[in-house]
Amino acid sequence: MEMTASSLTISPRKLRSDLYSYSYQNDAKTPLVMSVLASLIERTMARNERIAKNCKWALAKDCNSRVFECQETPDMTIQSYLERIFRYTKAGPSVYVVAYVYMDRFRQANPGFRINARNVHRLLITIIMVASKYVEDMNYRNSYFARVGGLTTKELNKLEVEFLFMMGFKLHVNVTVFESYCSHLEREVSIGGGYHIERTLRCAEDIKSKQVEQKRYNSIARILL
Repeated sequence: MEMTASSLTISPRKLRSDLYSYSYQNDAKTPLVMSVLASLIERTMARNERIAKNCKWALAKDCNSRVFECQETPDMTIQSYLERIFRYTKAGPSVYVVAYVYMDRFRQANPGFRINARNVHRLLITIIMVASKYVEDMNYRNSYFARVGGLTTKELNKLEVEFLFMMGFKLHVNVTVFESYCSHLEREVSIGGGYHIERTLRCAEDIKSKQVEQKRYNSIARILL
């Protein structure tokens, strides 16, 4: 999905309205919180990449943390992946807020874990599935979420169990916590008035396009050799 600058201009008021008055219809628009969440994750990944380059000791050495890593980096941006999940699951904004809470708790419970391009997609589909089970009254089966996320049912089942144990099964999110994370997302938007979101997502798209070009170049080089 191609996004224009206007579609990424999100104000705190618009975000709050979307979070609390979202319409659960078959033709419902993509929740605004997804763009904010994608921006935050992309910035975190960029920061972790800089840390990894400067400090080799900062890389995660915990074997449990590596369960989310895939052999090849998925050729899909965070924004595109979140849009795909929404397109096929129709999970509302509150699910993504709770997923954001879980991601923060997961990071605190596992300080050696670093979100990067190799583990973020598997982590996201696992967290969003667990968040959906917590928030929504009715849910799809794990097998359906697995197909949406590009995994096998066996893989996603394993990731869910690993995630729950690494979280210490701390899944409850009360109203106060939910509100605080909503406020944090609103503050992130108010800092740049949507500019940070647009800039980060555009950078992510540029990085992905360069990676695709590099893969094509490597493939041609192998054929010539």
